[in-house]
Amino acid sequence: MKKLKKLKISLAILLFVFLFIQIYRPNIPVEHHKGDTPILFSNKVDAILKKSCYDCHSNQTDLKWFDQITPVNFLIADHIKKGRSGLNFSDWGSISRPDQNAKLWEAVNQIIQGAMPLKSYTLLHSEAKLSVKDIQVLKDYLSSIAPKQIPDTAKVNALNRQYKNWTVEKPAAEFKDLPVDINGITFIPDYKNWVPISSTQREDNGTMRIIFGNDIAIKAIKEHQTNPWPNGTILAKVAWDQLKDNRGNITPGIFKQVEYMIKDNHKYRSTAGWGWARFKTPKFEPYGKTPSFTTECINCHRPMENNDFVFTPPLEH
Repeated sequence: MKKLKKLKISLAILLFVFLFIQIYRPNIPVEHHKGDTPILFSNKVDAILKKSCYDCHSNQTDLKWFDQITPVNFLIADHIKKGRSGLNFSDWGSISRPDQNAKLWEAVNQIIQGAMPLKSYTLLHSEAKLSVKDIQVLKDYLSSIAPKQIPDTAKVNALNRQYKNWTVEKPAAEFKDLPVDINGITFIPDYKNWVPISSTQREDNGTMRIIFGNDIAIKAIKEHQTNPWPNGTILAKVAWDQLKDNRGNITPGIFKQVEYMIKDNHKYRSTAGWGWARFKTPKFEPYGKTPSFTTECINCHRPMENNDFVFTPPLEH
């Protein structure tokens, strides 16, 4: 009887604490639209995104009853805050067309790779899972808005001008002062001598990319030690315009930019263990006006957190 009494008291205390903490709730701003919302893409695409993405990536969050229970609602609020900061479809009209295409491209590719929606979200929101048919609809839409790869005289002329300038300019390695980005990361000209480990293509903006790895990265790949990558790893992703001739052959056009991911768990602890930097144009102009630009990088790569924030796996030999 005493044990039963103690159990009842313990349960009563737990119930009281549970009810008491319901007073504390995070602020989750939600917009309630009357009537139909504007079509951003197409009826089919919008329906898929609203079902699977809008709860965290728009202001039209549909909170279920279990999402509003403390302390679960604090976790949900954190997901929504991070989701909206990286991509918010409610602000879509304020984004430039190139940035719209880039964000949609990144979002759909994260879905294709299974990084989105988060598994922790679909565990309780099974309706957000995308079917094979849903994914194909998104793929088809991306293909429909991608620039058509046709012979482009303007791009060829731009390449010829850039190549001519490059042959008479002093190589970056000989510069007295190498460019340094806002976070203190210095441009690394030696990436040109590293080993290519993979490639990617961006149909949304007509670019092709090659990813290079330094010696530490190559050693990690050979030893299958890439999750996590060891400290000292440097990955360089180089982007060029993509050219297509009359025969369908694809070749690189003008140089666009080089991006670095530098692994150091201690030095870059606040940015997921990676240093992020981007240098654009043949003059290697640093990207980002404030140190916070790395938030953009981390938000993009966050869905690949379980893969040490790296999207493209190295080619196996």
